[in-house]
Order: sequence, then structure tokens, then C-alpha cells
Amino acid sequence: MSSVVRRLVALTILASSLAFSAGPSLDGSWEAMKAKSTDIDLYGTLFVRITTTSSHVTLVRQFGTVRRFVDSLVLPLNGSVVQVPVTERAFPTNVFMGLSMVAGSRRAVHVVPGKDGVVVEETFRLRGSQGETPVTARHRFTTSGTGEVLTYALERSTRTSGPPTVYQLKKVGWKQAYVLTLEDNWEIGGKLPVNAMLISLQGVVNKNGPLMYLLYPEDWPFTYVTSVYGFYRDTRNYSFQELRTAENAIATLKRYVRGYIVWDKNVRNSLTVAFTIAGLESAVVVSEELIPMMERAGLKKVVDLRGTFAGMNDTQIYTWAYDRYWARCNKEFIIWMGGEFGEVMKPAVADWGIYKGAFFSDLSCRLTDTTEYRLADRLLSEMKPMSLVMGWHSYKKDLEREYVTLTSRYGHRVEGLHTLPDLSFSAQVPASPGFAYKNNHSVVPGKTYTAEKKVYVTCVQTDGIGLGAWLKPGRGEIPYAWEVLTNYTWMAPAMAEYFYTLATPNDYFIGCLSGPGYMYPKAVPPQLLTQLIAISREQMKQLDLRVFETMDYSEGATVEGNTDLPEDIVTMYYEGLPEAIGFINGYAPSHTFAVRNGRPFMSYDYYLSPERPEADAVADLQELARVNPARPYFLLVHIRESSDIKRVKGILDKLGPEYEVVPLDTFLVMAGAQPTFKERFKTTGH
Repeated sequence: MSSVVRRLVALTILASSLAFSAGPSLDGSWEAMKAKSTDIDLYGTLFVRITTTSSHVTLVRQFGTVRRFVDSLVLPLNGSVVQVPVTERAFPTNVFMGLSMVAGSRRAVHVVPGKDGVVVEETFRLRGSQGETPVTARHRFTTSGTGEVLTYALERSTRTSGPPTVYQLKKVGWKQAYVLTLEDNWEIGGKLPVNAMLISLQGVVNKNGPLMYLLYPEDWPFTYVTSVYGFYRDTRNYSFQELRTAENAIATLKRYVRGYIVWDKNVRNSLTVAFTIAGLESAVVVSEELIPMMERAGLKKVVDLRGTFAGMNDTQIYTWAYDRYWARCNKEFIIWMGGEFGEVMKPAVADWGIYKGAFFSDLSCRLTDTTEYRLADRLLSEMKPMSLVMGWHSYKKDLEREYVTLTSRYGHRVEGLHTLPDLSFSAQVPASPGFAYKNNHSVVPGKTYTAEKKVYVTCVQTDGIGLGAWLKPGRGEIPYAWEVLTNYTWMAPAMAEYFYTLATPNDYFIGCLSGPGYMYPKAVPPQLLTQLIAISREQMKQLDLRVFETMDYSEGATVEGNTDLPEDIVTMYYEGLPEAIGFINGYAPSHTFAVRNGRPFMSYDYYLSPERPEADAVADLQELARVNPARPYFLLVHIRESSDIKRVKGILDKLGPEYEVVPLDTFLVMAGAQPTFKERFKTTGH
């Protein structure tokens, strides 16, 4: 018995259980992934069905759907030749060439023994404008090591030039999803009601798997939305059916929805409450004018909030929601639906909150907003320690530092922003089988790095990878460090894979921000801070990170407050992250510096805002070098997220020959070996 036959006999035993799995069998129905396959001309797509028994293989190729060509073969596995009548002239792989099969002739077809996968060879006659010619073709079908992809390679004796003809196929019905583009209007009197309904639909539908992805406007704060969509489609083998209208989306996906909730356009925060109910009831949120659409789809009303909150303030509204829904909500995730205010809301993170069954609010975290603060404090106090606070504070009510300070007091971690999109989809897409996160380390273990008498500059782009410059011009031209959100190891592993896959040798990832999420260490209870740093350590190992970043505005911003860390907290990071080669601190410049066993803890010396004129930025950096005359001088620069690297490079190129831009890890190793900064900590306790 040949090796092919032995393999196919073994696969036959597993065929029924593996037919629609990611196992190694060739058996099953497969569909071509157009973006990864040779163009199929007129028919547009290709389906392959393979069924094996102990003695035969059935091979069906179908080109096209409504307009289609089907070729069905039943072939013995012992290599015997089968004569197949030619009944149609169509030459399906290349219909736009002047070639045709010869109707009435025969194809001699057989399985080639001793080959991997299934290899079918055939001879036939092909008619061109000058008459007939004999052709030999070989069809090779193999699967990837994980069985996720079927590769169909086609060779013809007459095609000896050009790229190979290869089709990549996946199991029919596997990794199928829907995509829809939101309109760029977020006003209550504009398109917000439709967009909010679609985002809530996404959260509900994705409770059943990664089924719905939304595309956002080009200028959306998270700039990667469309690029990640392409990654899921082209690299991770997802097929997306486009939904062109809201009504089309509801009609297509209503089987996942239990009903609808009506929010009151006269009371903005009734929409925030409606999001809470949507997650608990698996219902979509609608304003009054969308009710007919729901009724046409056969969906029933779950809750009607119109008129419920008339005359209430925000404390009263969220107290009402707390009394009715808090007990049922997830106590590990909570959503702050802040950001824009008034007539505008950009609730992109709502799909995640609905998916998780979280409570939504936009309560003020400002101490002087007494009633809202007390309720916010109560909500956070009743969450499990080290929970995730998703979304963002209201730009109208309080400041970022007030929001993060309050959440940090309970050991909670912020993951912003309110504009964070598609997380209910991305959270369910694992990294590719066998994929390992590999950072672009410049430091070779055991090698000595000696600094010269010059100014060393290194740049860190903050506010997470997704905001700002990642897709803008210039990335890869100079060494650059990027914050990577370490929670992506479990919250969006394939998205992290996307960034690691696109990284150039000059892109270097670091862990942030003070913990596994954004928090202020001086505000975190010490026993919880130890645990949070331990979580960061494990996430850093998974993401191959060796540098960690801290920030603390719990005692005010740089100018009017104290952003330095006390020595005991710095020690906690040193002890809790022993693999880290160094630490960086701050946002705007800060003043905490230390070094232990060659591992520096350094604060930013410069903050480059997007508005700072280039000539002024050059003068700033040159003045810093004169104020700090010892050489080497290590100048750590924070780049605000909306600055592109072309602009940054233009500034650095004007500094002069004394300055050298180096990778962050090289910078830290040299600074740790030859520190010219003065050790400094916050002098009072935390």
C-alpha cells in the first residue's frame, strides 16, 4: 500500500469528526480566499470538496456560484487511470484566454501515488486558435500544519512562465464574519442613533463569536481600524460579508438579538443607561425613529426609557440604573462612557461593554462634584480589586488625572479610550498557532556598551500604539519606542500580533503604563500594587518586553503638582520586574532618577507636543544639552501621539553632530553603565 493510500485510509477514520474543524484532514468543503489566491477571472471564486474512503477519493471543484462550472471526479487511490468524458468546452481557470476544452474528447485522470496530500494528474486536449494541443496538468492539494488552510497548486505543461497558479482555501463556514462602515456623524440629531444601534448590535452579535466588525472614519483616534481589518482578512483568513445599511444589518443578524431598548434623545445619558441594559438583555439600543425598523424585523420592545429621566440630574439617572441593574452587571469590567459631551457621543467601546455585560456611566471623579463623585466611588468600591475600567472620563466634568486617581485607589486599571473600537471582535481572535511575540532588541546579552562624550537621544511615542503615528510616514527610518498595552496578551492577542508583524527593526515595544493597564502607583494600595506589578511581569514575558514605563499624576500634573515617585515605589518596580533592563517615567518631564545594578530608572527630559514649531523644538533640545553639560548626556524624549516620525526626524537631523539617536534599550544600558544623572525621588511618603 502506498504512503498516500495509507495516509488517506487513516484520514478516512477521522473524516466525519474533522470535516469542519481545523484538523489536518483534507476532507471537507473548502472555499477560496480571494485575497490569497490566483485570480479566478469570470467565476470570481472557487469551492473544493474532498471525500476519501479506503479505496477512492472524490474531488469536486466548483468555480463560481450562480454562474458556475463544476468538475466532479471519483478516483481510485491505487493510481489507476480513469477516462473522463469532456462534455463542456469551458476552460474554467482561465476563461478569458482563447482556449477551450474539446467536447467529445476524454481526459485521462489518476491519483499520483507516494505524494503528500492528494495529487491528481490528467492529460487532455486543449483547443486554441491554431488547433488542438496535448496538455498535462497536475493538481496538488495539501493542508497547512494546523489544517486551517487547504492549498491547491495547479501546474500545466503549457504554462511555463509567470507566477504559479495557487489557491488558498479555508473550510466553508469557518471564520465568516460581517463588516459595516459607520457614518462620520456622532451628533444626537444626526447619525449617532444609527451608529449607536449598530455598535450595540455588534456587542450583542459578538457574544456568539467574532461575527461583526465595524469600520470607522479615516480620522478616527484609533488609526489602525481598517488596517487591522485587512490583517484579519488577508492574514488570519476571515471572510467578511459587507452589510451596506443598518436595516440590512438588522435583517441579517436579528437571530442573535432578543429585542430593542428605546432611549430618549432629550436625555443624552439615557443612551448610556440603554447600553447597560443592552448587555444584560442582548438587545439593541434605538431612538424613537428607528422603532419601525425594529418592528419590520420582528423584534420586540424590551425597555422604553422615553420620559423616564425627565428632570433628573446625572446622579439620579445612574442611581436609577444602579438600583435596577447593578446586581446583574459584570464586576470585573465597568465602562466610563465619557469623552465628548453635549450633542456628541462617540461610544465605540460600547460593543465591549455590552459583550461583557458591564455597567455604563460617565460620572464625575472630581471630589467637589459631591454626589456624582460619591456614586462613582461606590461603583468602583464594589468592583473586584484590579478590575478594568474601560472607556474615558467626560471632557466636560473632570480631568484625566482625577479619573485615574480614583480608579487607582481601588487597584483598578484604566484601558482607554471611549473611542476604542471592535474589541468584542478582536478579543475573540487568538494569535496565529505557534506565533511568538518577538521584540526588536538592539542590546546583545553579555556585550559591553560604552557611551562616548556626546548627547544620546531616544524617542518614545506614547498613548498606545493605536493612536497617532504607527501608520503615518517615517516609521522605521529612525529608532523609535512604542507603548504596547500589555493587556492585549489576552484582550486582543491577534491585534498585538498585527503590530509585531508590521514592526520594522527600528520599532521597539515597551510595557506600560505603571501596571497591566493605566494607573497611578502612588494612589494604589501597596499590597495591590505588588500584585499588579506581578501581572505586568508575566505579560511582559509573553510580549518579549524588557523596558517598563510608569506615570503618576495623582498629586497633580507636572507644573502644579508632583509627578515624582518615592523610593519605596521605585524599589517595588525593581524587585517586581527583575528582567527589565530599565524603566522610564513620566509624560511631561519628571524628575525621578535612579540606577541599580546597571538598571536605570529615568524620567523624560523633554515633551514634544504636536504644536511646537520645529525650530523651537531644536532650540529646546540644544538648550537642554547646555544646561546638562556632563557627557555623555542621556536625553529621553516623549513624543505626543499625533506627531509623525517624519517631523520628529526633521527635528533631530538639525541638532548637530554631537547628538546621536539610539534605540531605547541601548540608551538605557549605556545610561545604566555610565549614569550622569543625579539620583532623585519624591521625598515624602505616598
